[in-house]
Amino acid sequence: MSATRKTSAVRLTAWGRPPSLADAEVPDPVGTEVLVRVEAAGICHSDLHVVDAPPGTFRYRLPFTLGHEIAGHVAALGDAAAGLEAGDRVAVHGPWGCGACRRCAAGEDNYCDRRADLAWSGAGLGRDGGMADHVLVPHARHLVPIGDLDAAQAAPLTDAGLTPYHVVARLTLAGDSAVVVIGAGGLGHVAIQILRATTGARVFAVDVREDALALAHRSGAHRTLRAEPGTEAVLRRETGGADAVLDFVGSDPTLALAAGVLRPGGTLAIVGSGGGQLTVAKPGPLPQGATVSLPFWGSRRELAEVIALARTGAIRVETELFPLTAAGEAFERLRAGQVRGRAVLLPG
Repeated sequence: MSATRKTSAVRLTAWGRPPSLADAEVPDPVGTEVLVRVEAAGICHSDLHVVDAPPGTFRYRLPFTLGHEIAGHVAALGDAAAGLEAGDRVAVHGPWGCGACRRCAAGEDNYCDRRADLAWSGAGLGRDGGMADHVLVPHARHLVPIGDLDAAQAAPLTDAGLTPYHVVARLTLAGDSAVVVIGAGGLGHVAIQILRATTGARVFAVDVREDALALAHRSGAHRTLRAEPGTEAVLRRETGGADAVLDFVGSDPTLALAAGVLRPGGTLAIVGSGGGQLTVAKPGPLPQGATVSLPFWGSRRELAEVIALARTGAIRVETELFPLTAAGEAFERLRAGQVRGRAVLLPG
């Protein structure tokens, strides 16, 4: 394979400007590297946050290829890459860390101890990602086998499935627990399915969009509510106070709602990066004994568990598919809130 072979890629070349489809080189993998032929790449709101960020927001060095939700097959391996063969179908565990700290060694790159010192957060986030024909993965440890799972399902599971799975796995829920999911979009509708598949909790879904509430209902929510002035009172009455609130929006209104419906000793997981703020004070808006978490992605082991769950049919991502050449359209539809579930790009 020539080092000058070209790949089509969605590249971010300047802060505050839309990404563009451009040619990029396909390198030969060396050492522990693995070259993956991309079959599908999801588009996340995090991609919008990166694209829209003013200079100085991130430490990422431009240019780079976007895309942190990736599935495909192994195209080539470096001479020190082990455990895989050409043709193996894989999902990419996207939060690449330093590779040397205790957490990275345990497959928990999402909480790399040296994250603050790195110029990247992972694939497509400061390092070349998967919105391309090929992606170079630095080590085989970042790859999880997917067998015959559809790549358009496996790709979004690497974030839209992994992140909510990581959140739910950290909760302690009794059989009669009440969980409120705020935001039934790309991550939220998968969170509902994971809650139904792995817990006995009653699941309440809240969104401002009727189509998202319909998706939440199809995903297994016991109750769906439109976000409006009386929603907090309804939730408090029907749940008696939520044992957990998973906020996949993270705006001022959703955080206020989350704090208002949480029961004493409950858990609030702020997953969305909607720019909202919540005051943590005693006394303050949060009930006594509340726990607040800021989850980021999940571990490689958890991704393997998500893939296994998906292969049983217990979870399925609602997707809208676009060719790689239509990435600009997909980004604009996501920005306008017009994507049902998850937008997925199909290279080639």
